[in-house]
Amino acid sequence: MSEPLQACWHGRLVVGHGVASGRAAQTPYPAGTIALQAPLFAAAGLDLSSYQFATLNLDFSPGVWRLSRPDHRFEHLAWSDQHPPETFSFWHCLLQHQHRQAPPVAALVYHPHPETKRAHHQPEGLLELLAPPLGSVASGDPFALWVDPRRCRLIQPARLRARLLEFLKFRVLAAQDSFFETDLAALRLWLQQSWPEACDLSDADLQRTLEQARCLYTESGLRP
Repeated sequence: MSEPLQACWHGRLVVGHGVASGRAAQTPYPAGTIALQAPLFAAAGLDLSSYQFATLNLDFSPGVWRLSRPDHRFEHLAWSDQHPPETFSFWHCLLQHQHRQAPPVAALVYHPHPETKRAHHQPEGLLELLAPPLGSVASGDPFALWVDPRRCRLIQPARLRARLLEFLKFRVLAAQDSFFETDLAALRLWLQQSWPEACDLSDADLQRTLEQARCLYTESGLRP
């Protein structure tokens, strides 16, 4: 593995779409999408032969994942004639079933990029994982996941918005409405320099927090 794994998160197995494994009742890929993609990944330098050709879908909600700097990235992979090429990223991780005595196993976070994917999109709090055969598993089973926190971060948007609101308080009180004259791009640049953690919030979350700050901390927001 390219970098140390430090952060441990706990998620639960949920039922997926069944397309990766080919188990879906109606799918154009009866062999499963992973089986079709694996030879192309191998040709590009990533051997998946030790992994089961199906994804484990772990739910970490209400958390939201922020993924960056993958161990492997494959741009515009033309693996099917059913839709345009897709981009895929992978991160090394460790995975352990919490109800078994077996040690953690090496696994991969499997991330088809949503912007290149037509269907079967996943919630932001869910990760698809490739792992060696684990035996019988069932929906609801608890798993521990170790990842590199510099590149795989699980955030809690509601908690982070509350912290950002408090962080902005005295700055807005001092500047009043002039604080809101900059756009979101400029705000992100400022936050990157002053409190980078807040940059994990989406544009929608940032805008929502700004609206709350205006209502709570400015004279115009306090007027009836």
